Amino acid sequence: MQEYTTEYIRNIAMVSHSGAGKTMLSEAFLFFTKAIGRMGQVEDGNTVADFEDEEQRRGLSLSTAVLPIEYQQHKLNLLDTPGAPDFVGETISALSVSDAALVVVDSVAGVQVGTELAWNTCDRFDLPRFVLVNRMHRDSANFENAKNSVAQLTDKRLIPVQLPWGQGANFQGLIDLLVMQAFPIGGGPAVDIPADLAEQAKAARQELVEAAAEGSDELLEKYLESGELSAEEIMQGLQGVVRRGLFVPVFAADASDQVGISQLLQAFITLMPSPADVMPAKAKGSGGEVELSASDSGPLAAYIWKTTADPYVGKITYGRVYSGKLSNDSRVWNPKREQEERLASLSILRGKEQMPVKQVHAGDIFVVAKLGETATGDTLCDKNQSLELPVPEFPSALYQVAVTPKTQADSAKMGPTLTRLAEEDMTLSWHNEPATKQTILQGMGDQHIDVAIRKAQDKFQVGIETHEPKVPYLEAIQGKGQAVYRHKKQSGGSGQFAEVHLRVEPLPEAEFEFASEVFGGAISSNYFPAIEKGIRSQLVSGVVAGYPVKNVKAIVFDGKEHPVDSKPVAFEIAGRNAFKEAFRAAKPVLLEPVMKVRITVPEENMGDVMGDLNSRRAQVQGMEQEAGRSVVNALVPLAEMLRYTSDLRSISGGRGAFTMEPAHYDQVPAHLADAIIAAHKDEGDEED
Repeated sequence: MQEYTTEYIRNIAMVSHSGAGKTMLSEAFLFFTKAIGRMGQVEDGNTVADFEDEEQRRGLSLSTAVLPIEYQQHKLNLLDTPGAPDFVGETISALSVSDAALVVVDSVAGVQVGTELAWNTCDRFDLPRFVLVNRMHRDSANFENAKNSVAQLTDKRLIPVQLPWGQGANFQGLIDLLVMQAFPIGGGPAVDIPADLAEQAKAARQELVEAAAEGSDELLEKYLESGELSAEEIMQGLQGVVRRGLFVPVFAADASDQVGISQLLQAFITLMPSPADVMPAKAKGSGGEVELSASDSGPLAAYIWKTTADPYVGKITYGRVYSGKLSNDSRVWNPKREQEERLASLSILRGKEQMPVKQVHAGDIFVVAKLGETATGDTLCDKNQSLELPVPEFPSALYQVAVTPKTQADSAKMGPTLTRLAEEDMTLSWHNEPATKQTILQGMGDQHIDVAIRKAQDKFQVGIETHEPKVPYLEAIQGKGQAVYRHKKQSGGSGQFAEVHLRVEPLPEAEFEFASEVFGGAISSNYFPAIEKGIRSQLVSGVVAGYPVKNVKAIVFDGKEHPVDSKPVAFEIAGRNAFKEAFRAAKPVLLEPVMKVRITVPEENMGDVMGDLNSRRAQVQGMEQEAGRSVVNALVPLAEMLRYTSDLRSISGGRGAFTMEPAHYDQVPAHLADAIIAAHKDEGDEED
């Protein structure tokens, strides 16, 4: 592949709901530009974009594929993103390094959940975009309905640039409103617009010309004088209104019929901005914020937006150069890791094919293999001019599973493998939960987690099993309690003796406090650390249900020791058991984490959501309207939210979303607490 300088580059993310046809559209672009000799099929597992084994097994995109298209001396970096909501992190990463977006809408289904998520993310990054009504040959295809469904998402005006020539089984091609000609399926020469569509095409072109006239004062003046603009002037005017986000052009296409492909590629080049045409990126430098224009002569700043593990090549790092240029075999600085990296194998990626290059210009997207320390979200720059580009905000992971290694051999490798997976995917994370002694893996949904577990097996050869996570309850007391415990052991030779009189009481303002009220030397002061050690060990493992203890004060108020047999270990045992007995006498309770939940759903789903929340012991804090959707704020016990990601999708047809963050701990109702305590006792009996 030849080198392309900044002004000849376009970075465009292709986004949609899963199944709208992005991957086959990519194949059509590659085939039309002769990058491939024949088009693959998703069901055959031989497309350029879906090259991962897991993608081919499932028949859908799971990660973003980079597909550079060479057309008319330009390079179009098309980023084919997954449409399933579980993989929204991939879409966010791709859009964050793109300068424009193509929103693909199915001609039958119209806007779906993934379309809505993608559109909102495009808004967040303020990207100019096209809408493509795809697969016009399908039965029940309806261009107008699909376009109108998009109009419900936005205040931006949608302006058709093309109209379909027939629909469904009668689809014969498209009518290009710029040149006012019809293009038949199969790529034949343009023909006159059919008579029965002439009036519709004329009215649509008038709307297109009026939109283009708003692109500049000069064009508007000419339009008001003559009532007409040439095809070149229309494109010039559209360029202005599209790049400013005032209008969204709507196209029609069908990848299987090879219709609309050349027109779309030409529109990418003419209407979409190059990296040099967009607002400068803002980076954090040693002296404050720095604006970075896409120029080879600027200071080097390359953002790492994706990393993957390849079993044969090793770690592959995806980046975009925002300023300066990269050269093969050069050395760069990673300020976040404070490490120098050598770019030993700089390449352009097309699917899984790596095409080596000598240098990458400002604005272009590249990959490099086998970097040591660099991870997703890092910036590469010159060591003498440290720069860090901002990392986009990703949604919090809301779906959790507990994970365990399948074998003893997997045990040592599980932690590092989970860390590698989380470095690759900004919406995946893991931690050890001390309250439940479980390793918790968090993602965006069950499919997201399942793909991560399979990746651990296939790419890192680590077997991992998943389980329902336990709720991290806590134990506390409502009143005071006291106990006396004597530890006495005589087994020949030196014995053990200790007696501890202990009182416990609630301590709302702190986790734990240890105190002594012993007077007269009943217990020597050098034994108090051992008593406290015994109590603290019990705080971790709990007393009534096996969960950590909090908000308790333990006071030693008396005791006895033996001049020969008393030892620190004896007082440690006595302190631990005295605490357990005193705790049980102090009206123990279980505390559960309560989450602050914000749920956003279409208004028609609000009743079902409220009914469901009532069944989850929720305390509704308030309801409001936001951008035409209903929002409910509530406090809900975490125990009731463990699978809410899947449940909300079911209730709302996938159109609901929620955020969740810890609020406080609250007492578990007695009947539920009894069941939890009983389950703990049963576990203890099984272990015995």
